[in-house]
Amino acid sequence: MDSIVSVSHLTKRFKDFVAVNDISFEVKKGNVFAFLGPNGAGKSTTIKMLTTILTPTSGEITVNSHNPLTHQDDVRKSFGIVFQDPSLDDELTAYENMQFHGVLYGVKDLPTRIRKLMEFVELYDRKDDLVKTFSGGMKRRLEIARGLLHHPKILFLDEPTLGLDPQTRNRVWDYLRGVNKDEGMTIFFTTHYMEEAEKIADKIAIIDHGHIVAVGSLKELLTKTRKKTLEDAFLSLTGKVIREEEASNIDHLRSMRRIHHH
Repeated sequence: MDSIVSVSHLTKRFKDFVAVNDISFEVKKGNVFAFLGPNGAGKSTTIKMLTTILTPTSGEITVNSHNPLTHQDDVRKSFGIVFQDPSLDDELTAYENMQFHGVLYGVKDLPTRIRKLMEFVELYDRKDDLVKTFSGGMKRRLEIARGLLHHPKILFLDEPTLGLDPQTRNRVWDYLRGVNKDEGMTIFFTTHYMEEAEKIADKIAIIDHGHIVAVGSLKELLTKTRKKTLEDAFLSLTGKVIREEEASNIDHLRSMRRIHHH
């Protein structure tokens, strides 16, 4: 078994639409695997099924050789997760957020582990500050540290650099690549940034309208489509372009909407 994630004929139907439509793919142990597609393609829905948050309509999933439907706890222990919307407690310090998570997962030697990871994401000097004083980038880095706390075999990240400036985005990826190399940790991330998939992933699955239209390394995808860039390959496979501007407009709308909600 050198696949840490195995998905076969996975489908998720909601009342009025099919979000994920009969997809199959494998993620090899130690790989960095990207799910690339526009908003609404089914990326988040897939990650939520892999992480036991949503129940599939049909199909088979194995995560770290466990079935998320029947062995939820084993699956949950196997992964760390970083979602688009921050799930940190704003009213606690950075350290307390880490501590709470560590106790929840029964992490051994917790203080040492917390210190190591907070130093790794360059936040140890801010450990006693309330999370509400942190920037978006700092929160994302803290969430990565927290996601790594219980030595997961696989780290799931849903649009991990959404809304971050390029410099912070690069830093986040430096940390993640470091963990991937040093600990052989498998990383599964969704993105709509071409460049991110191109530069970071060993394997890329292109998803559109709930279907996987192609899976392969960058080289394989370029060879298959006879194109020179991932963007051109994507265009020839899906008939559309994902524009960074379009993505950032949506980010902007989302943050505006959030302001109105509060």
